[in-house]
Amino acid sequence: MAALTPEFTLYDLASTQGTSRPPSPRSPSPHTTPQHPTTFIMDSPAIAAFIETTHPAPEAVLTSDLGAQIEEKARKAVGPAFYVSLVPREWRILSPRSREYFHRMREAALGHPLEHLLAREDVAWDAFGDGARAAGALMRTHKEKGPFVLGEKPSFTDFVVAGALQNARVVEVGVWER
Repeated sequence: MAALTPEFTLYDLASTQGTSRPPSPRSPSPHTTPQHPTTFIMDSPAIAAFIETTHPAPEAVLTSDLGAQIEEKARKAVGPAFYVSLVPREWRILSPRSREYFHRMREAALGHPLEHLLAREDVAWDAFGDGARAAGALMRTHKEKGPFVLGEKPSFTDFVVAGALQNARVVEVGVWER
């Protein structure tokens, strides 16, 4: 995979304007949508709901019982392995300014260098199997009806799964292949 050249600064968005308007209690940085530069949205479900209201076609199902089950099982099975494998490597796709911020903030939150997470990588991947298979089986529930989790139409869950896999591929293709 070709090396990425960052074109913008991530994670330090608040300082680019000299002001900060927190979009959610969990984030100190504002996030805007291109068509609505004064609309600040954080967290994937809220972003998806906003996109559905501003761009209703094609329709995407935002909630479903099956989707919720898949997301819960996938987070429990894949989340720990992705966390210890990707977080210590994410800095490589960031701009120099963002790299410094990313390291400083993550290491302060963790209380140790990011690279220490890699020591838990094999254990996390060893625990990956059964839960990932269960999530995969649920994802195939409607495979005869179409390529998406719910069959013919994409759902929020399809975007969550595809987004997580794409993130892994971009950050470290070896994690994605695993």
